[in-house]
Amino acid sequence: MKKKSLLLFMAIGLVLSSCMSDDKLADKLKKVLKDKPEILHEVIKSDPAGFMLAVQDAAQNAKAEMEKRRNDDEKKKFEKSFEAPLKPDLAGLEVRGTKGAPIVLVEYSDFECPFCTRGYDTVMKFMEKYEGKVQFIYKHLPLSFHAQAMIASQYYEGIKMQNPEKAFKFHDAIFAKQKKLKNGEPFLKAEAKKLGVDMSKLAKDIKSDKVKKQIEADMKEAAEFGIQGTPGFVLNGIPIKGAYPLSHFDMIIDELKKRKLISL
Repeated sequence: MKKKSLLLFMAIGLVLSSCMSDDKLADKLKKVLKDKPEILHEVIKSDPAGFMLAVQDAAQNAKAEMEKRRNDDEKKKFEKSFEAPLKPDLAGLEVRGTKGAPIVLVEYSDFECPFCTRGYDTVMKFMEKYEGKVQFIYKHLPLSFHAQAMIASQYYEGIKMQNPEKAFKFHDAIFAKQKKLKNGEPFLKAEAKKLGVDMSKLAKDIKSDKVKKQIEADMKEAAEFGIQGTPGFVLNGIPIKGAYPLSHFDMIIDELKKRKLISL
């Protein structure tokens, strides 16, 4: 055992004492261990506890390094987003809040997604905090594994065709009672009736090309922006992917003000 351990260290020493690039050095060491794997096996057997501690140490160091790289990547992306802000298509869309306000918040959401309920709560707090300074636009990203998400989006768009304010109220009601959405259309119809919409017209509108095309356009735009999960937001061109707390939105507003990209 000692002989094989000695052979391993000698092999490593030989490789390390040679003048070669890091890649060549790694290849050389890899070849030594590949040709004589029993050397490494014996070394591990000689001190299994020490080997496991070394592996755990290496795993923790690798995890920390990967986390650092991810954070660095996120910082770079964040910086880039201010240099090249996203530009959602807002033509002809109804605005909730104050039209022409300096803060433009666009959300890509799924009525059945539990994280979108958090997103909804954050949006309501955000609009209250910056009252009179926000225009909020709701867009659709119904996920395929949420059975009622698409039909809920269709109802929202159908109601919006009749009365945008009633659509906003419908939006709030669905998120407030999201658990009941599992009941499907009976629940959606009941909520629509409470708003006093024309149910006959709504039944036709939810199947219309206009509604279908609007939802498809929202989904396509989300994909183009790299928003795959829900909720996703674009705040004055800056992407927010996930149900972040209000403090994260505040941080972006402060950054926009600092860079003189917005005036409140």
